Amino acid sequence: MSNSSSIRHFLLLALADTRQLQLLHFCLLLGIFLAALLGNGLIISAVACGHHLHTPMFFFLLNLALSDLGSICTTVPKAMHNSLWDTTTISYKGCAAQAFFFLFFISAEYYLLTIMCYDRYVSICKPLHYGTLLGSRACAHMAAAAWASGFLNGLMHTANTFSLPLCHGNALGQLFCEIPQILKLSCSQSNLREFGLIVFSMSLAFGCFVFIVFSYVQIFRAVLRIPSKQGRHKAFSTCLPHLAVLSLFLSTATFAYLKPPSISSTSLDLALSLLYSVVTPALNPLIYSLRNQELKGTLRKIMTLSFLKQ
Repeated sequence: MSNSSSIRHFLLLALADTRQLQLLHFCLLLGIFLAALLGNGLIISAVACGHHLHTPMFFFLLNLALSDLGSICTTVPKAMHNSLWDTTTISYKGCAAQAFFFLFFISAEYYLLTIMCYDRYVSICKPLHYGTLLGSRACAHMAAAAWASGFLNGLMHTANTFSLPLCHGNALGQLFCEIPQILKLSCSQSNLREFGLIVFSMSLAFGCFVFIVFSYVQIFRAVLRIPSKQGRHKAFSTCLPHLAVLSLFLSTATFAYLKPPSISSTSLDLALSLLYSVVTPALNPLIYSLRNQELKGTLRKIMTLSFLKQ
């Protein structure tokens, strides 16, 4: 038996037992990590440098890219380090910091995706009021609210979780420190504070989900009323990237946290966590850039100018 005061480090899940597979996993993680850095970095550069991209949609896309960079930089470097040096340890404070920042960025991403849904709703359903409802000040306030909500959510859950006594060892069945994995080590089977925080967070997340569903119902109804086929295609093309990113994020994260215990396994938990914490941040820039001509044009100009300067 041990408690949190005697735990100096945690043991993360090892991806493989053999050295060859560990190095292979390191290379795979490195490739995904560099792809995420490059893709999100290019989006941030394009929106920052392209003055014609200084619109609400691209402003929120820039914030989404920042949250993707933050989440993948929180988890993957430590996993790569462990695979390269054949270790699984992470310090107690390092684990707490990792759990906080991961929850902070993931929560902020969900709120940003909700705001981006509102942006699409106003753009298609209330185009005449777009400039009024989504002015620069309103956009800044909404983005600040998303980041502040994510910070508060991460802080509350991390502070409460790491204040609980831990009696079930220090081995985590995950590549990174995650709140549900820490709770499995807790002495108490039920904690009222954490239960209350979970109910609050789930209520807020469900409210966002209901808003997203309602918005897209209204969006699809408005698009189907557009008389021209070209107009419908243009309207759908502005929504499809956001809908694809949202679906990928929600389906993997929701199933990871709400799946029944009867089908839970270490390999399934690992696969799901890799999908929403590693693969999704790397795919988001690709999904958005493939469907957006303005963004692709700006990226081509940036790369051409960079090539000419060299």
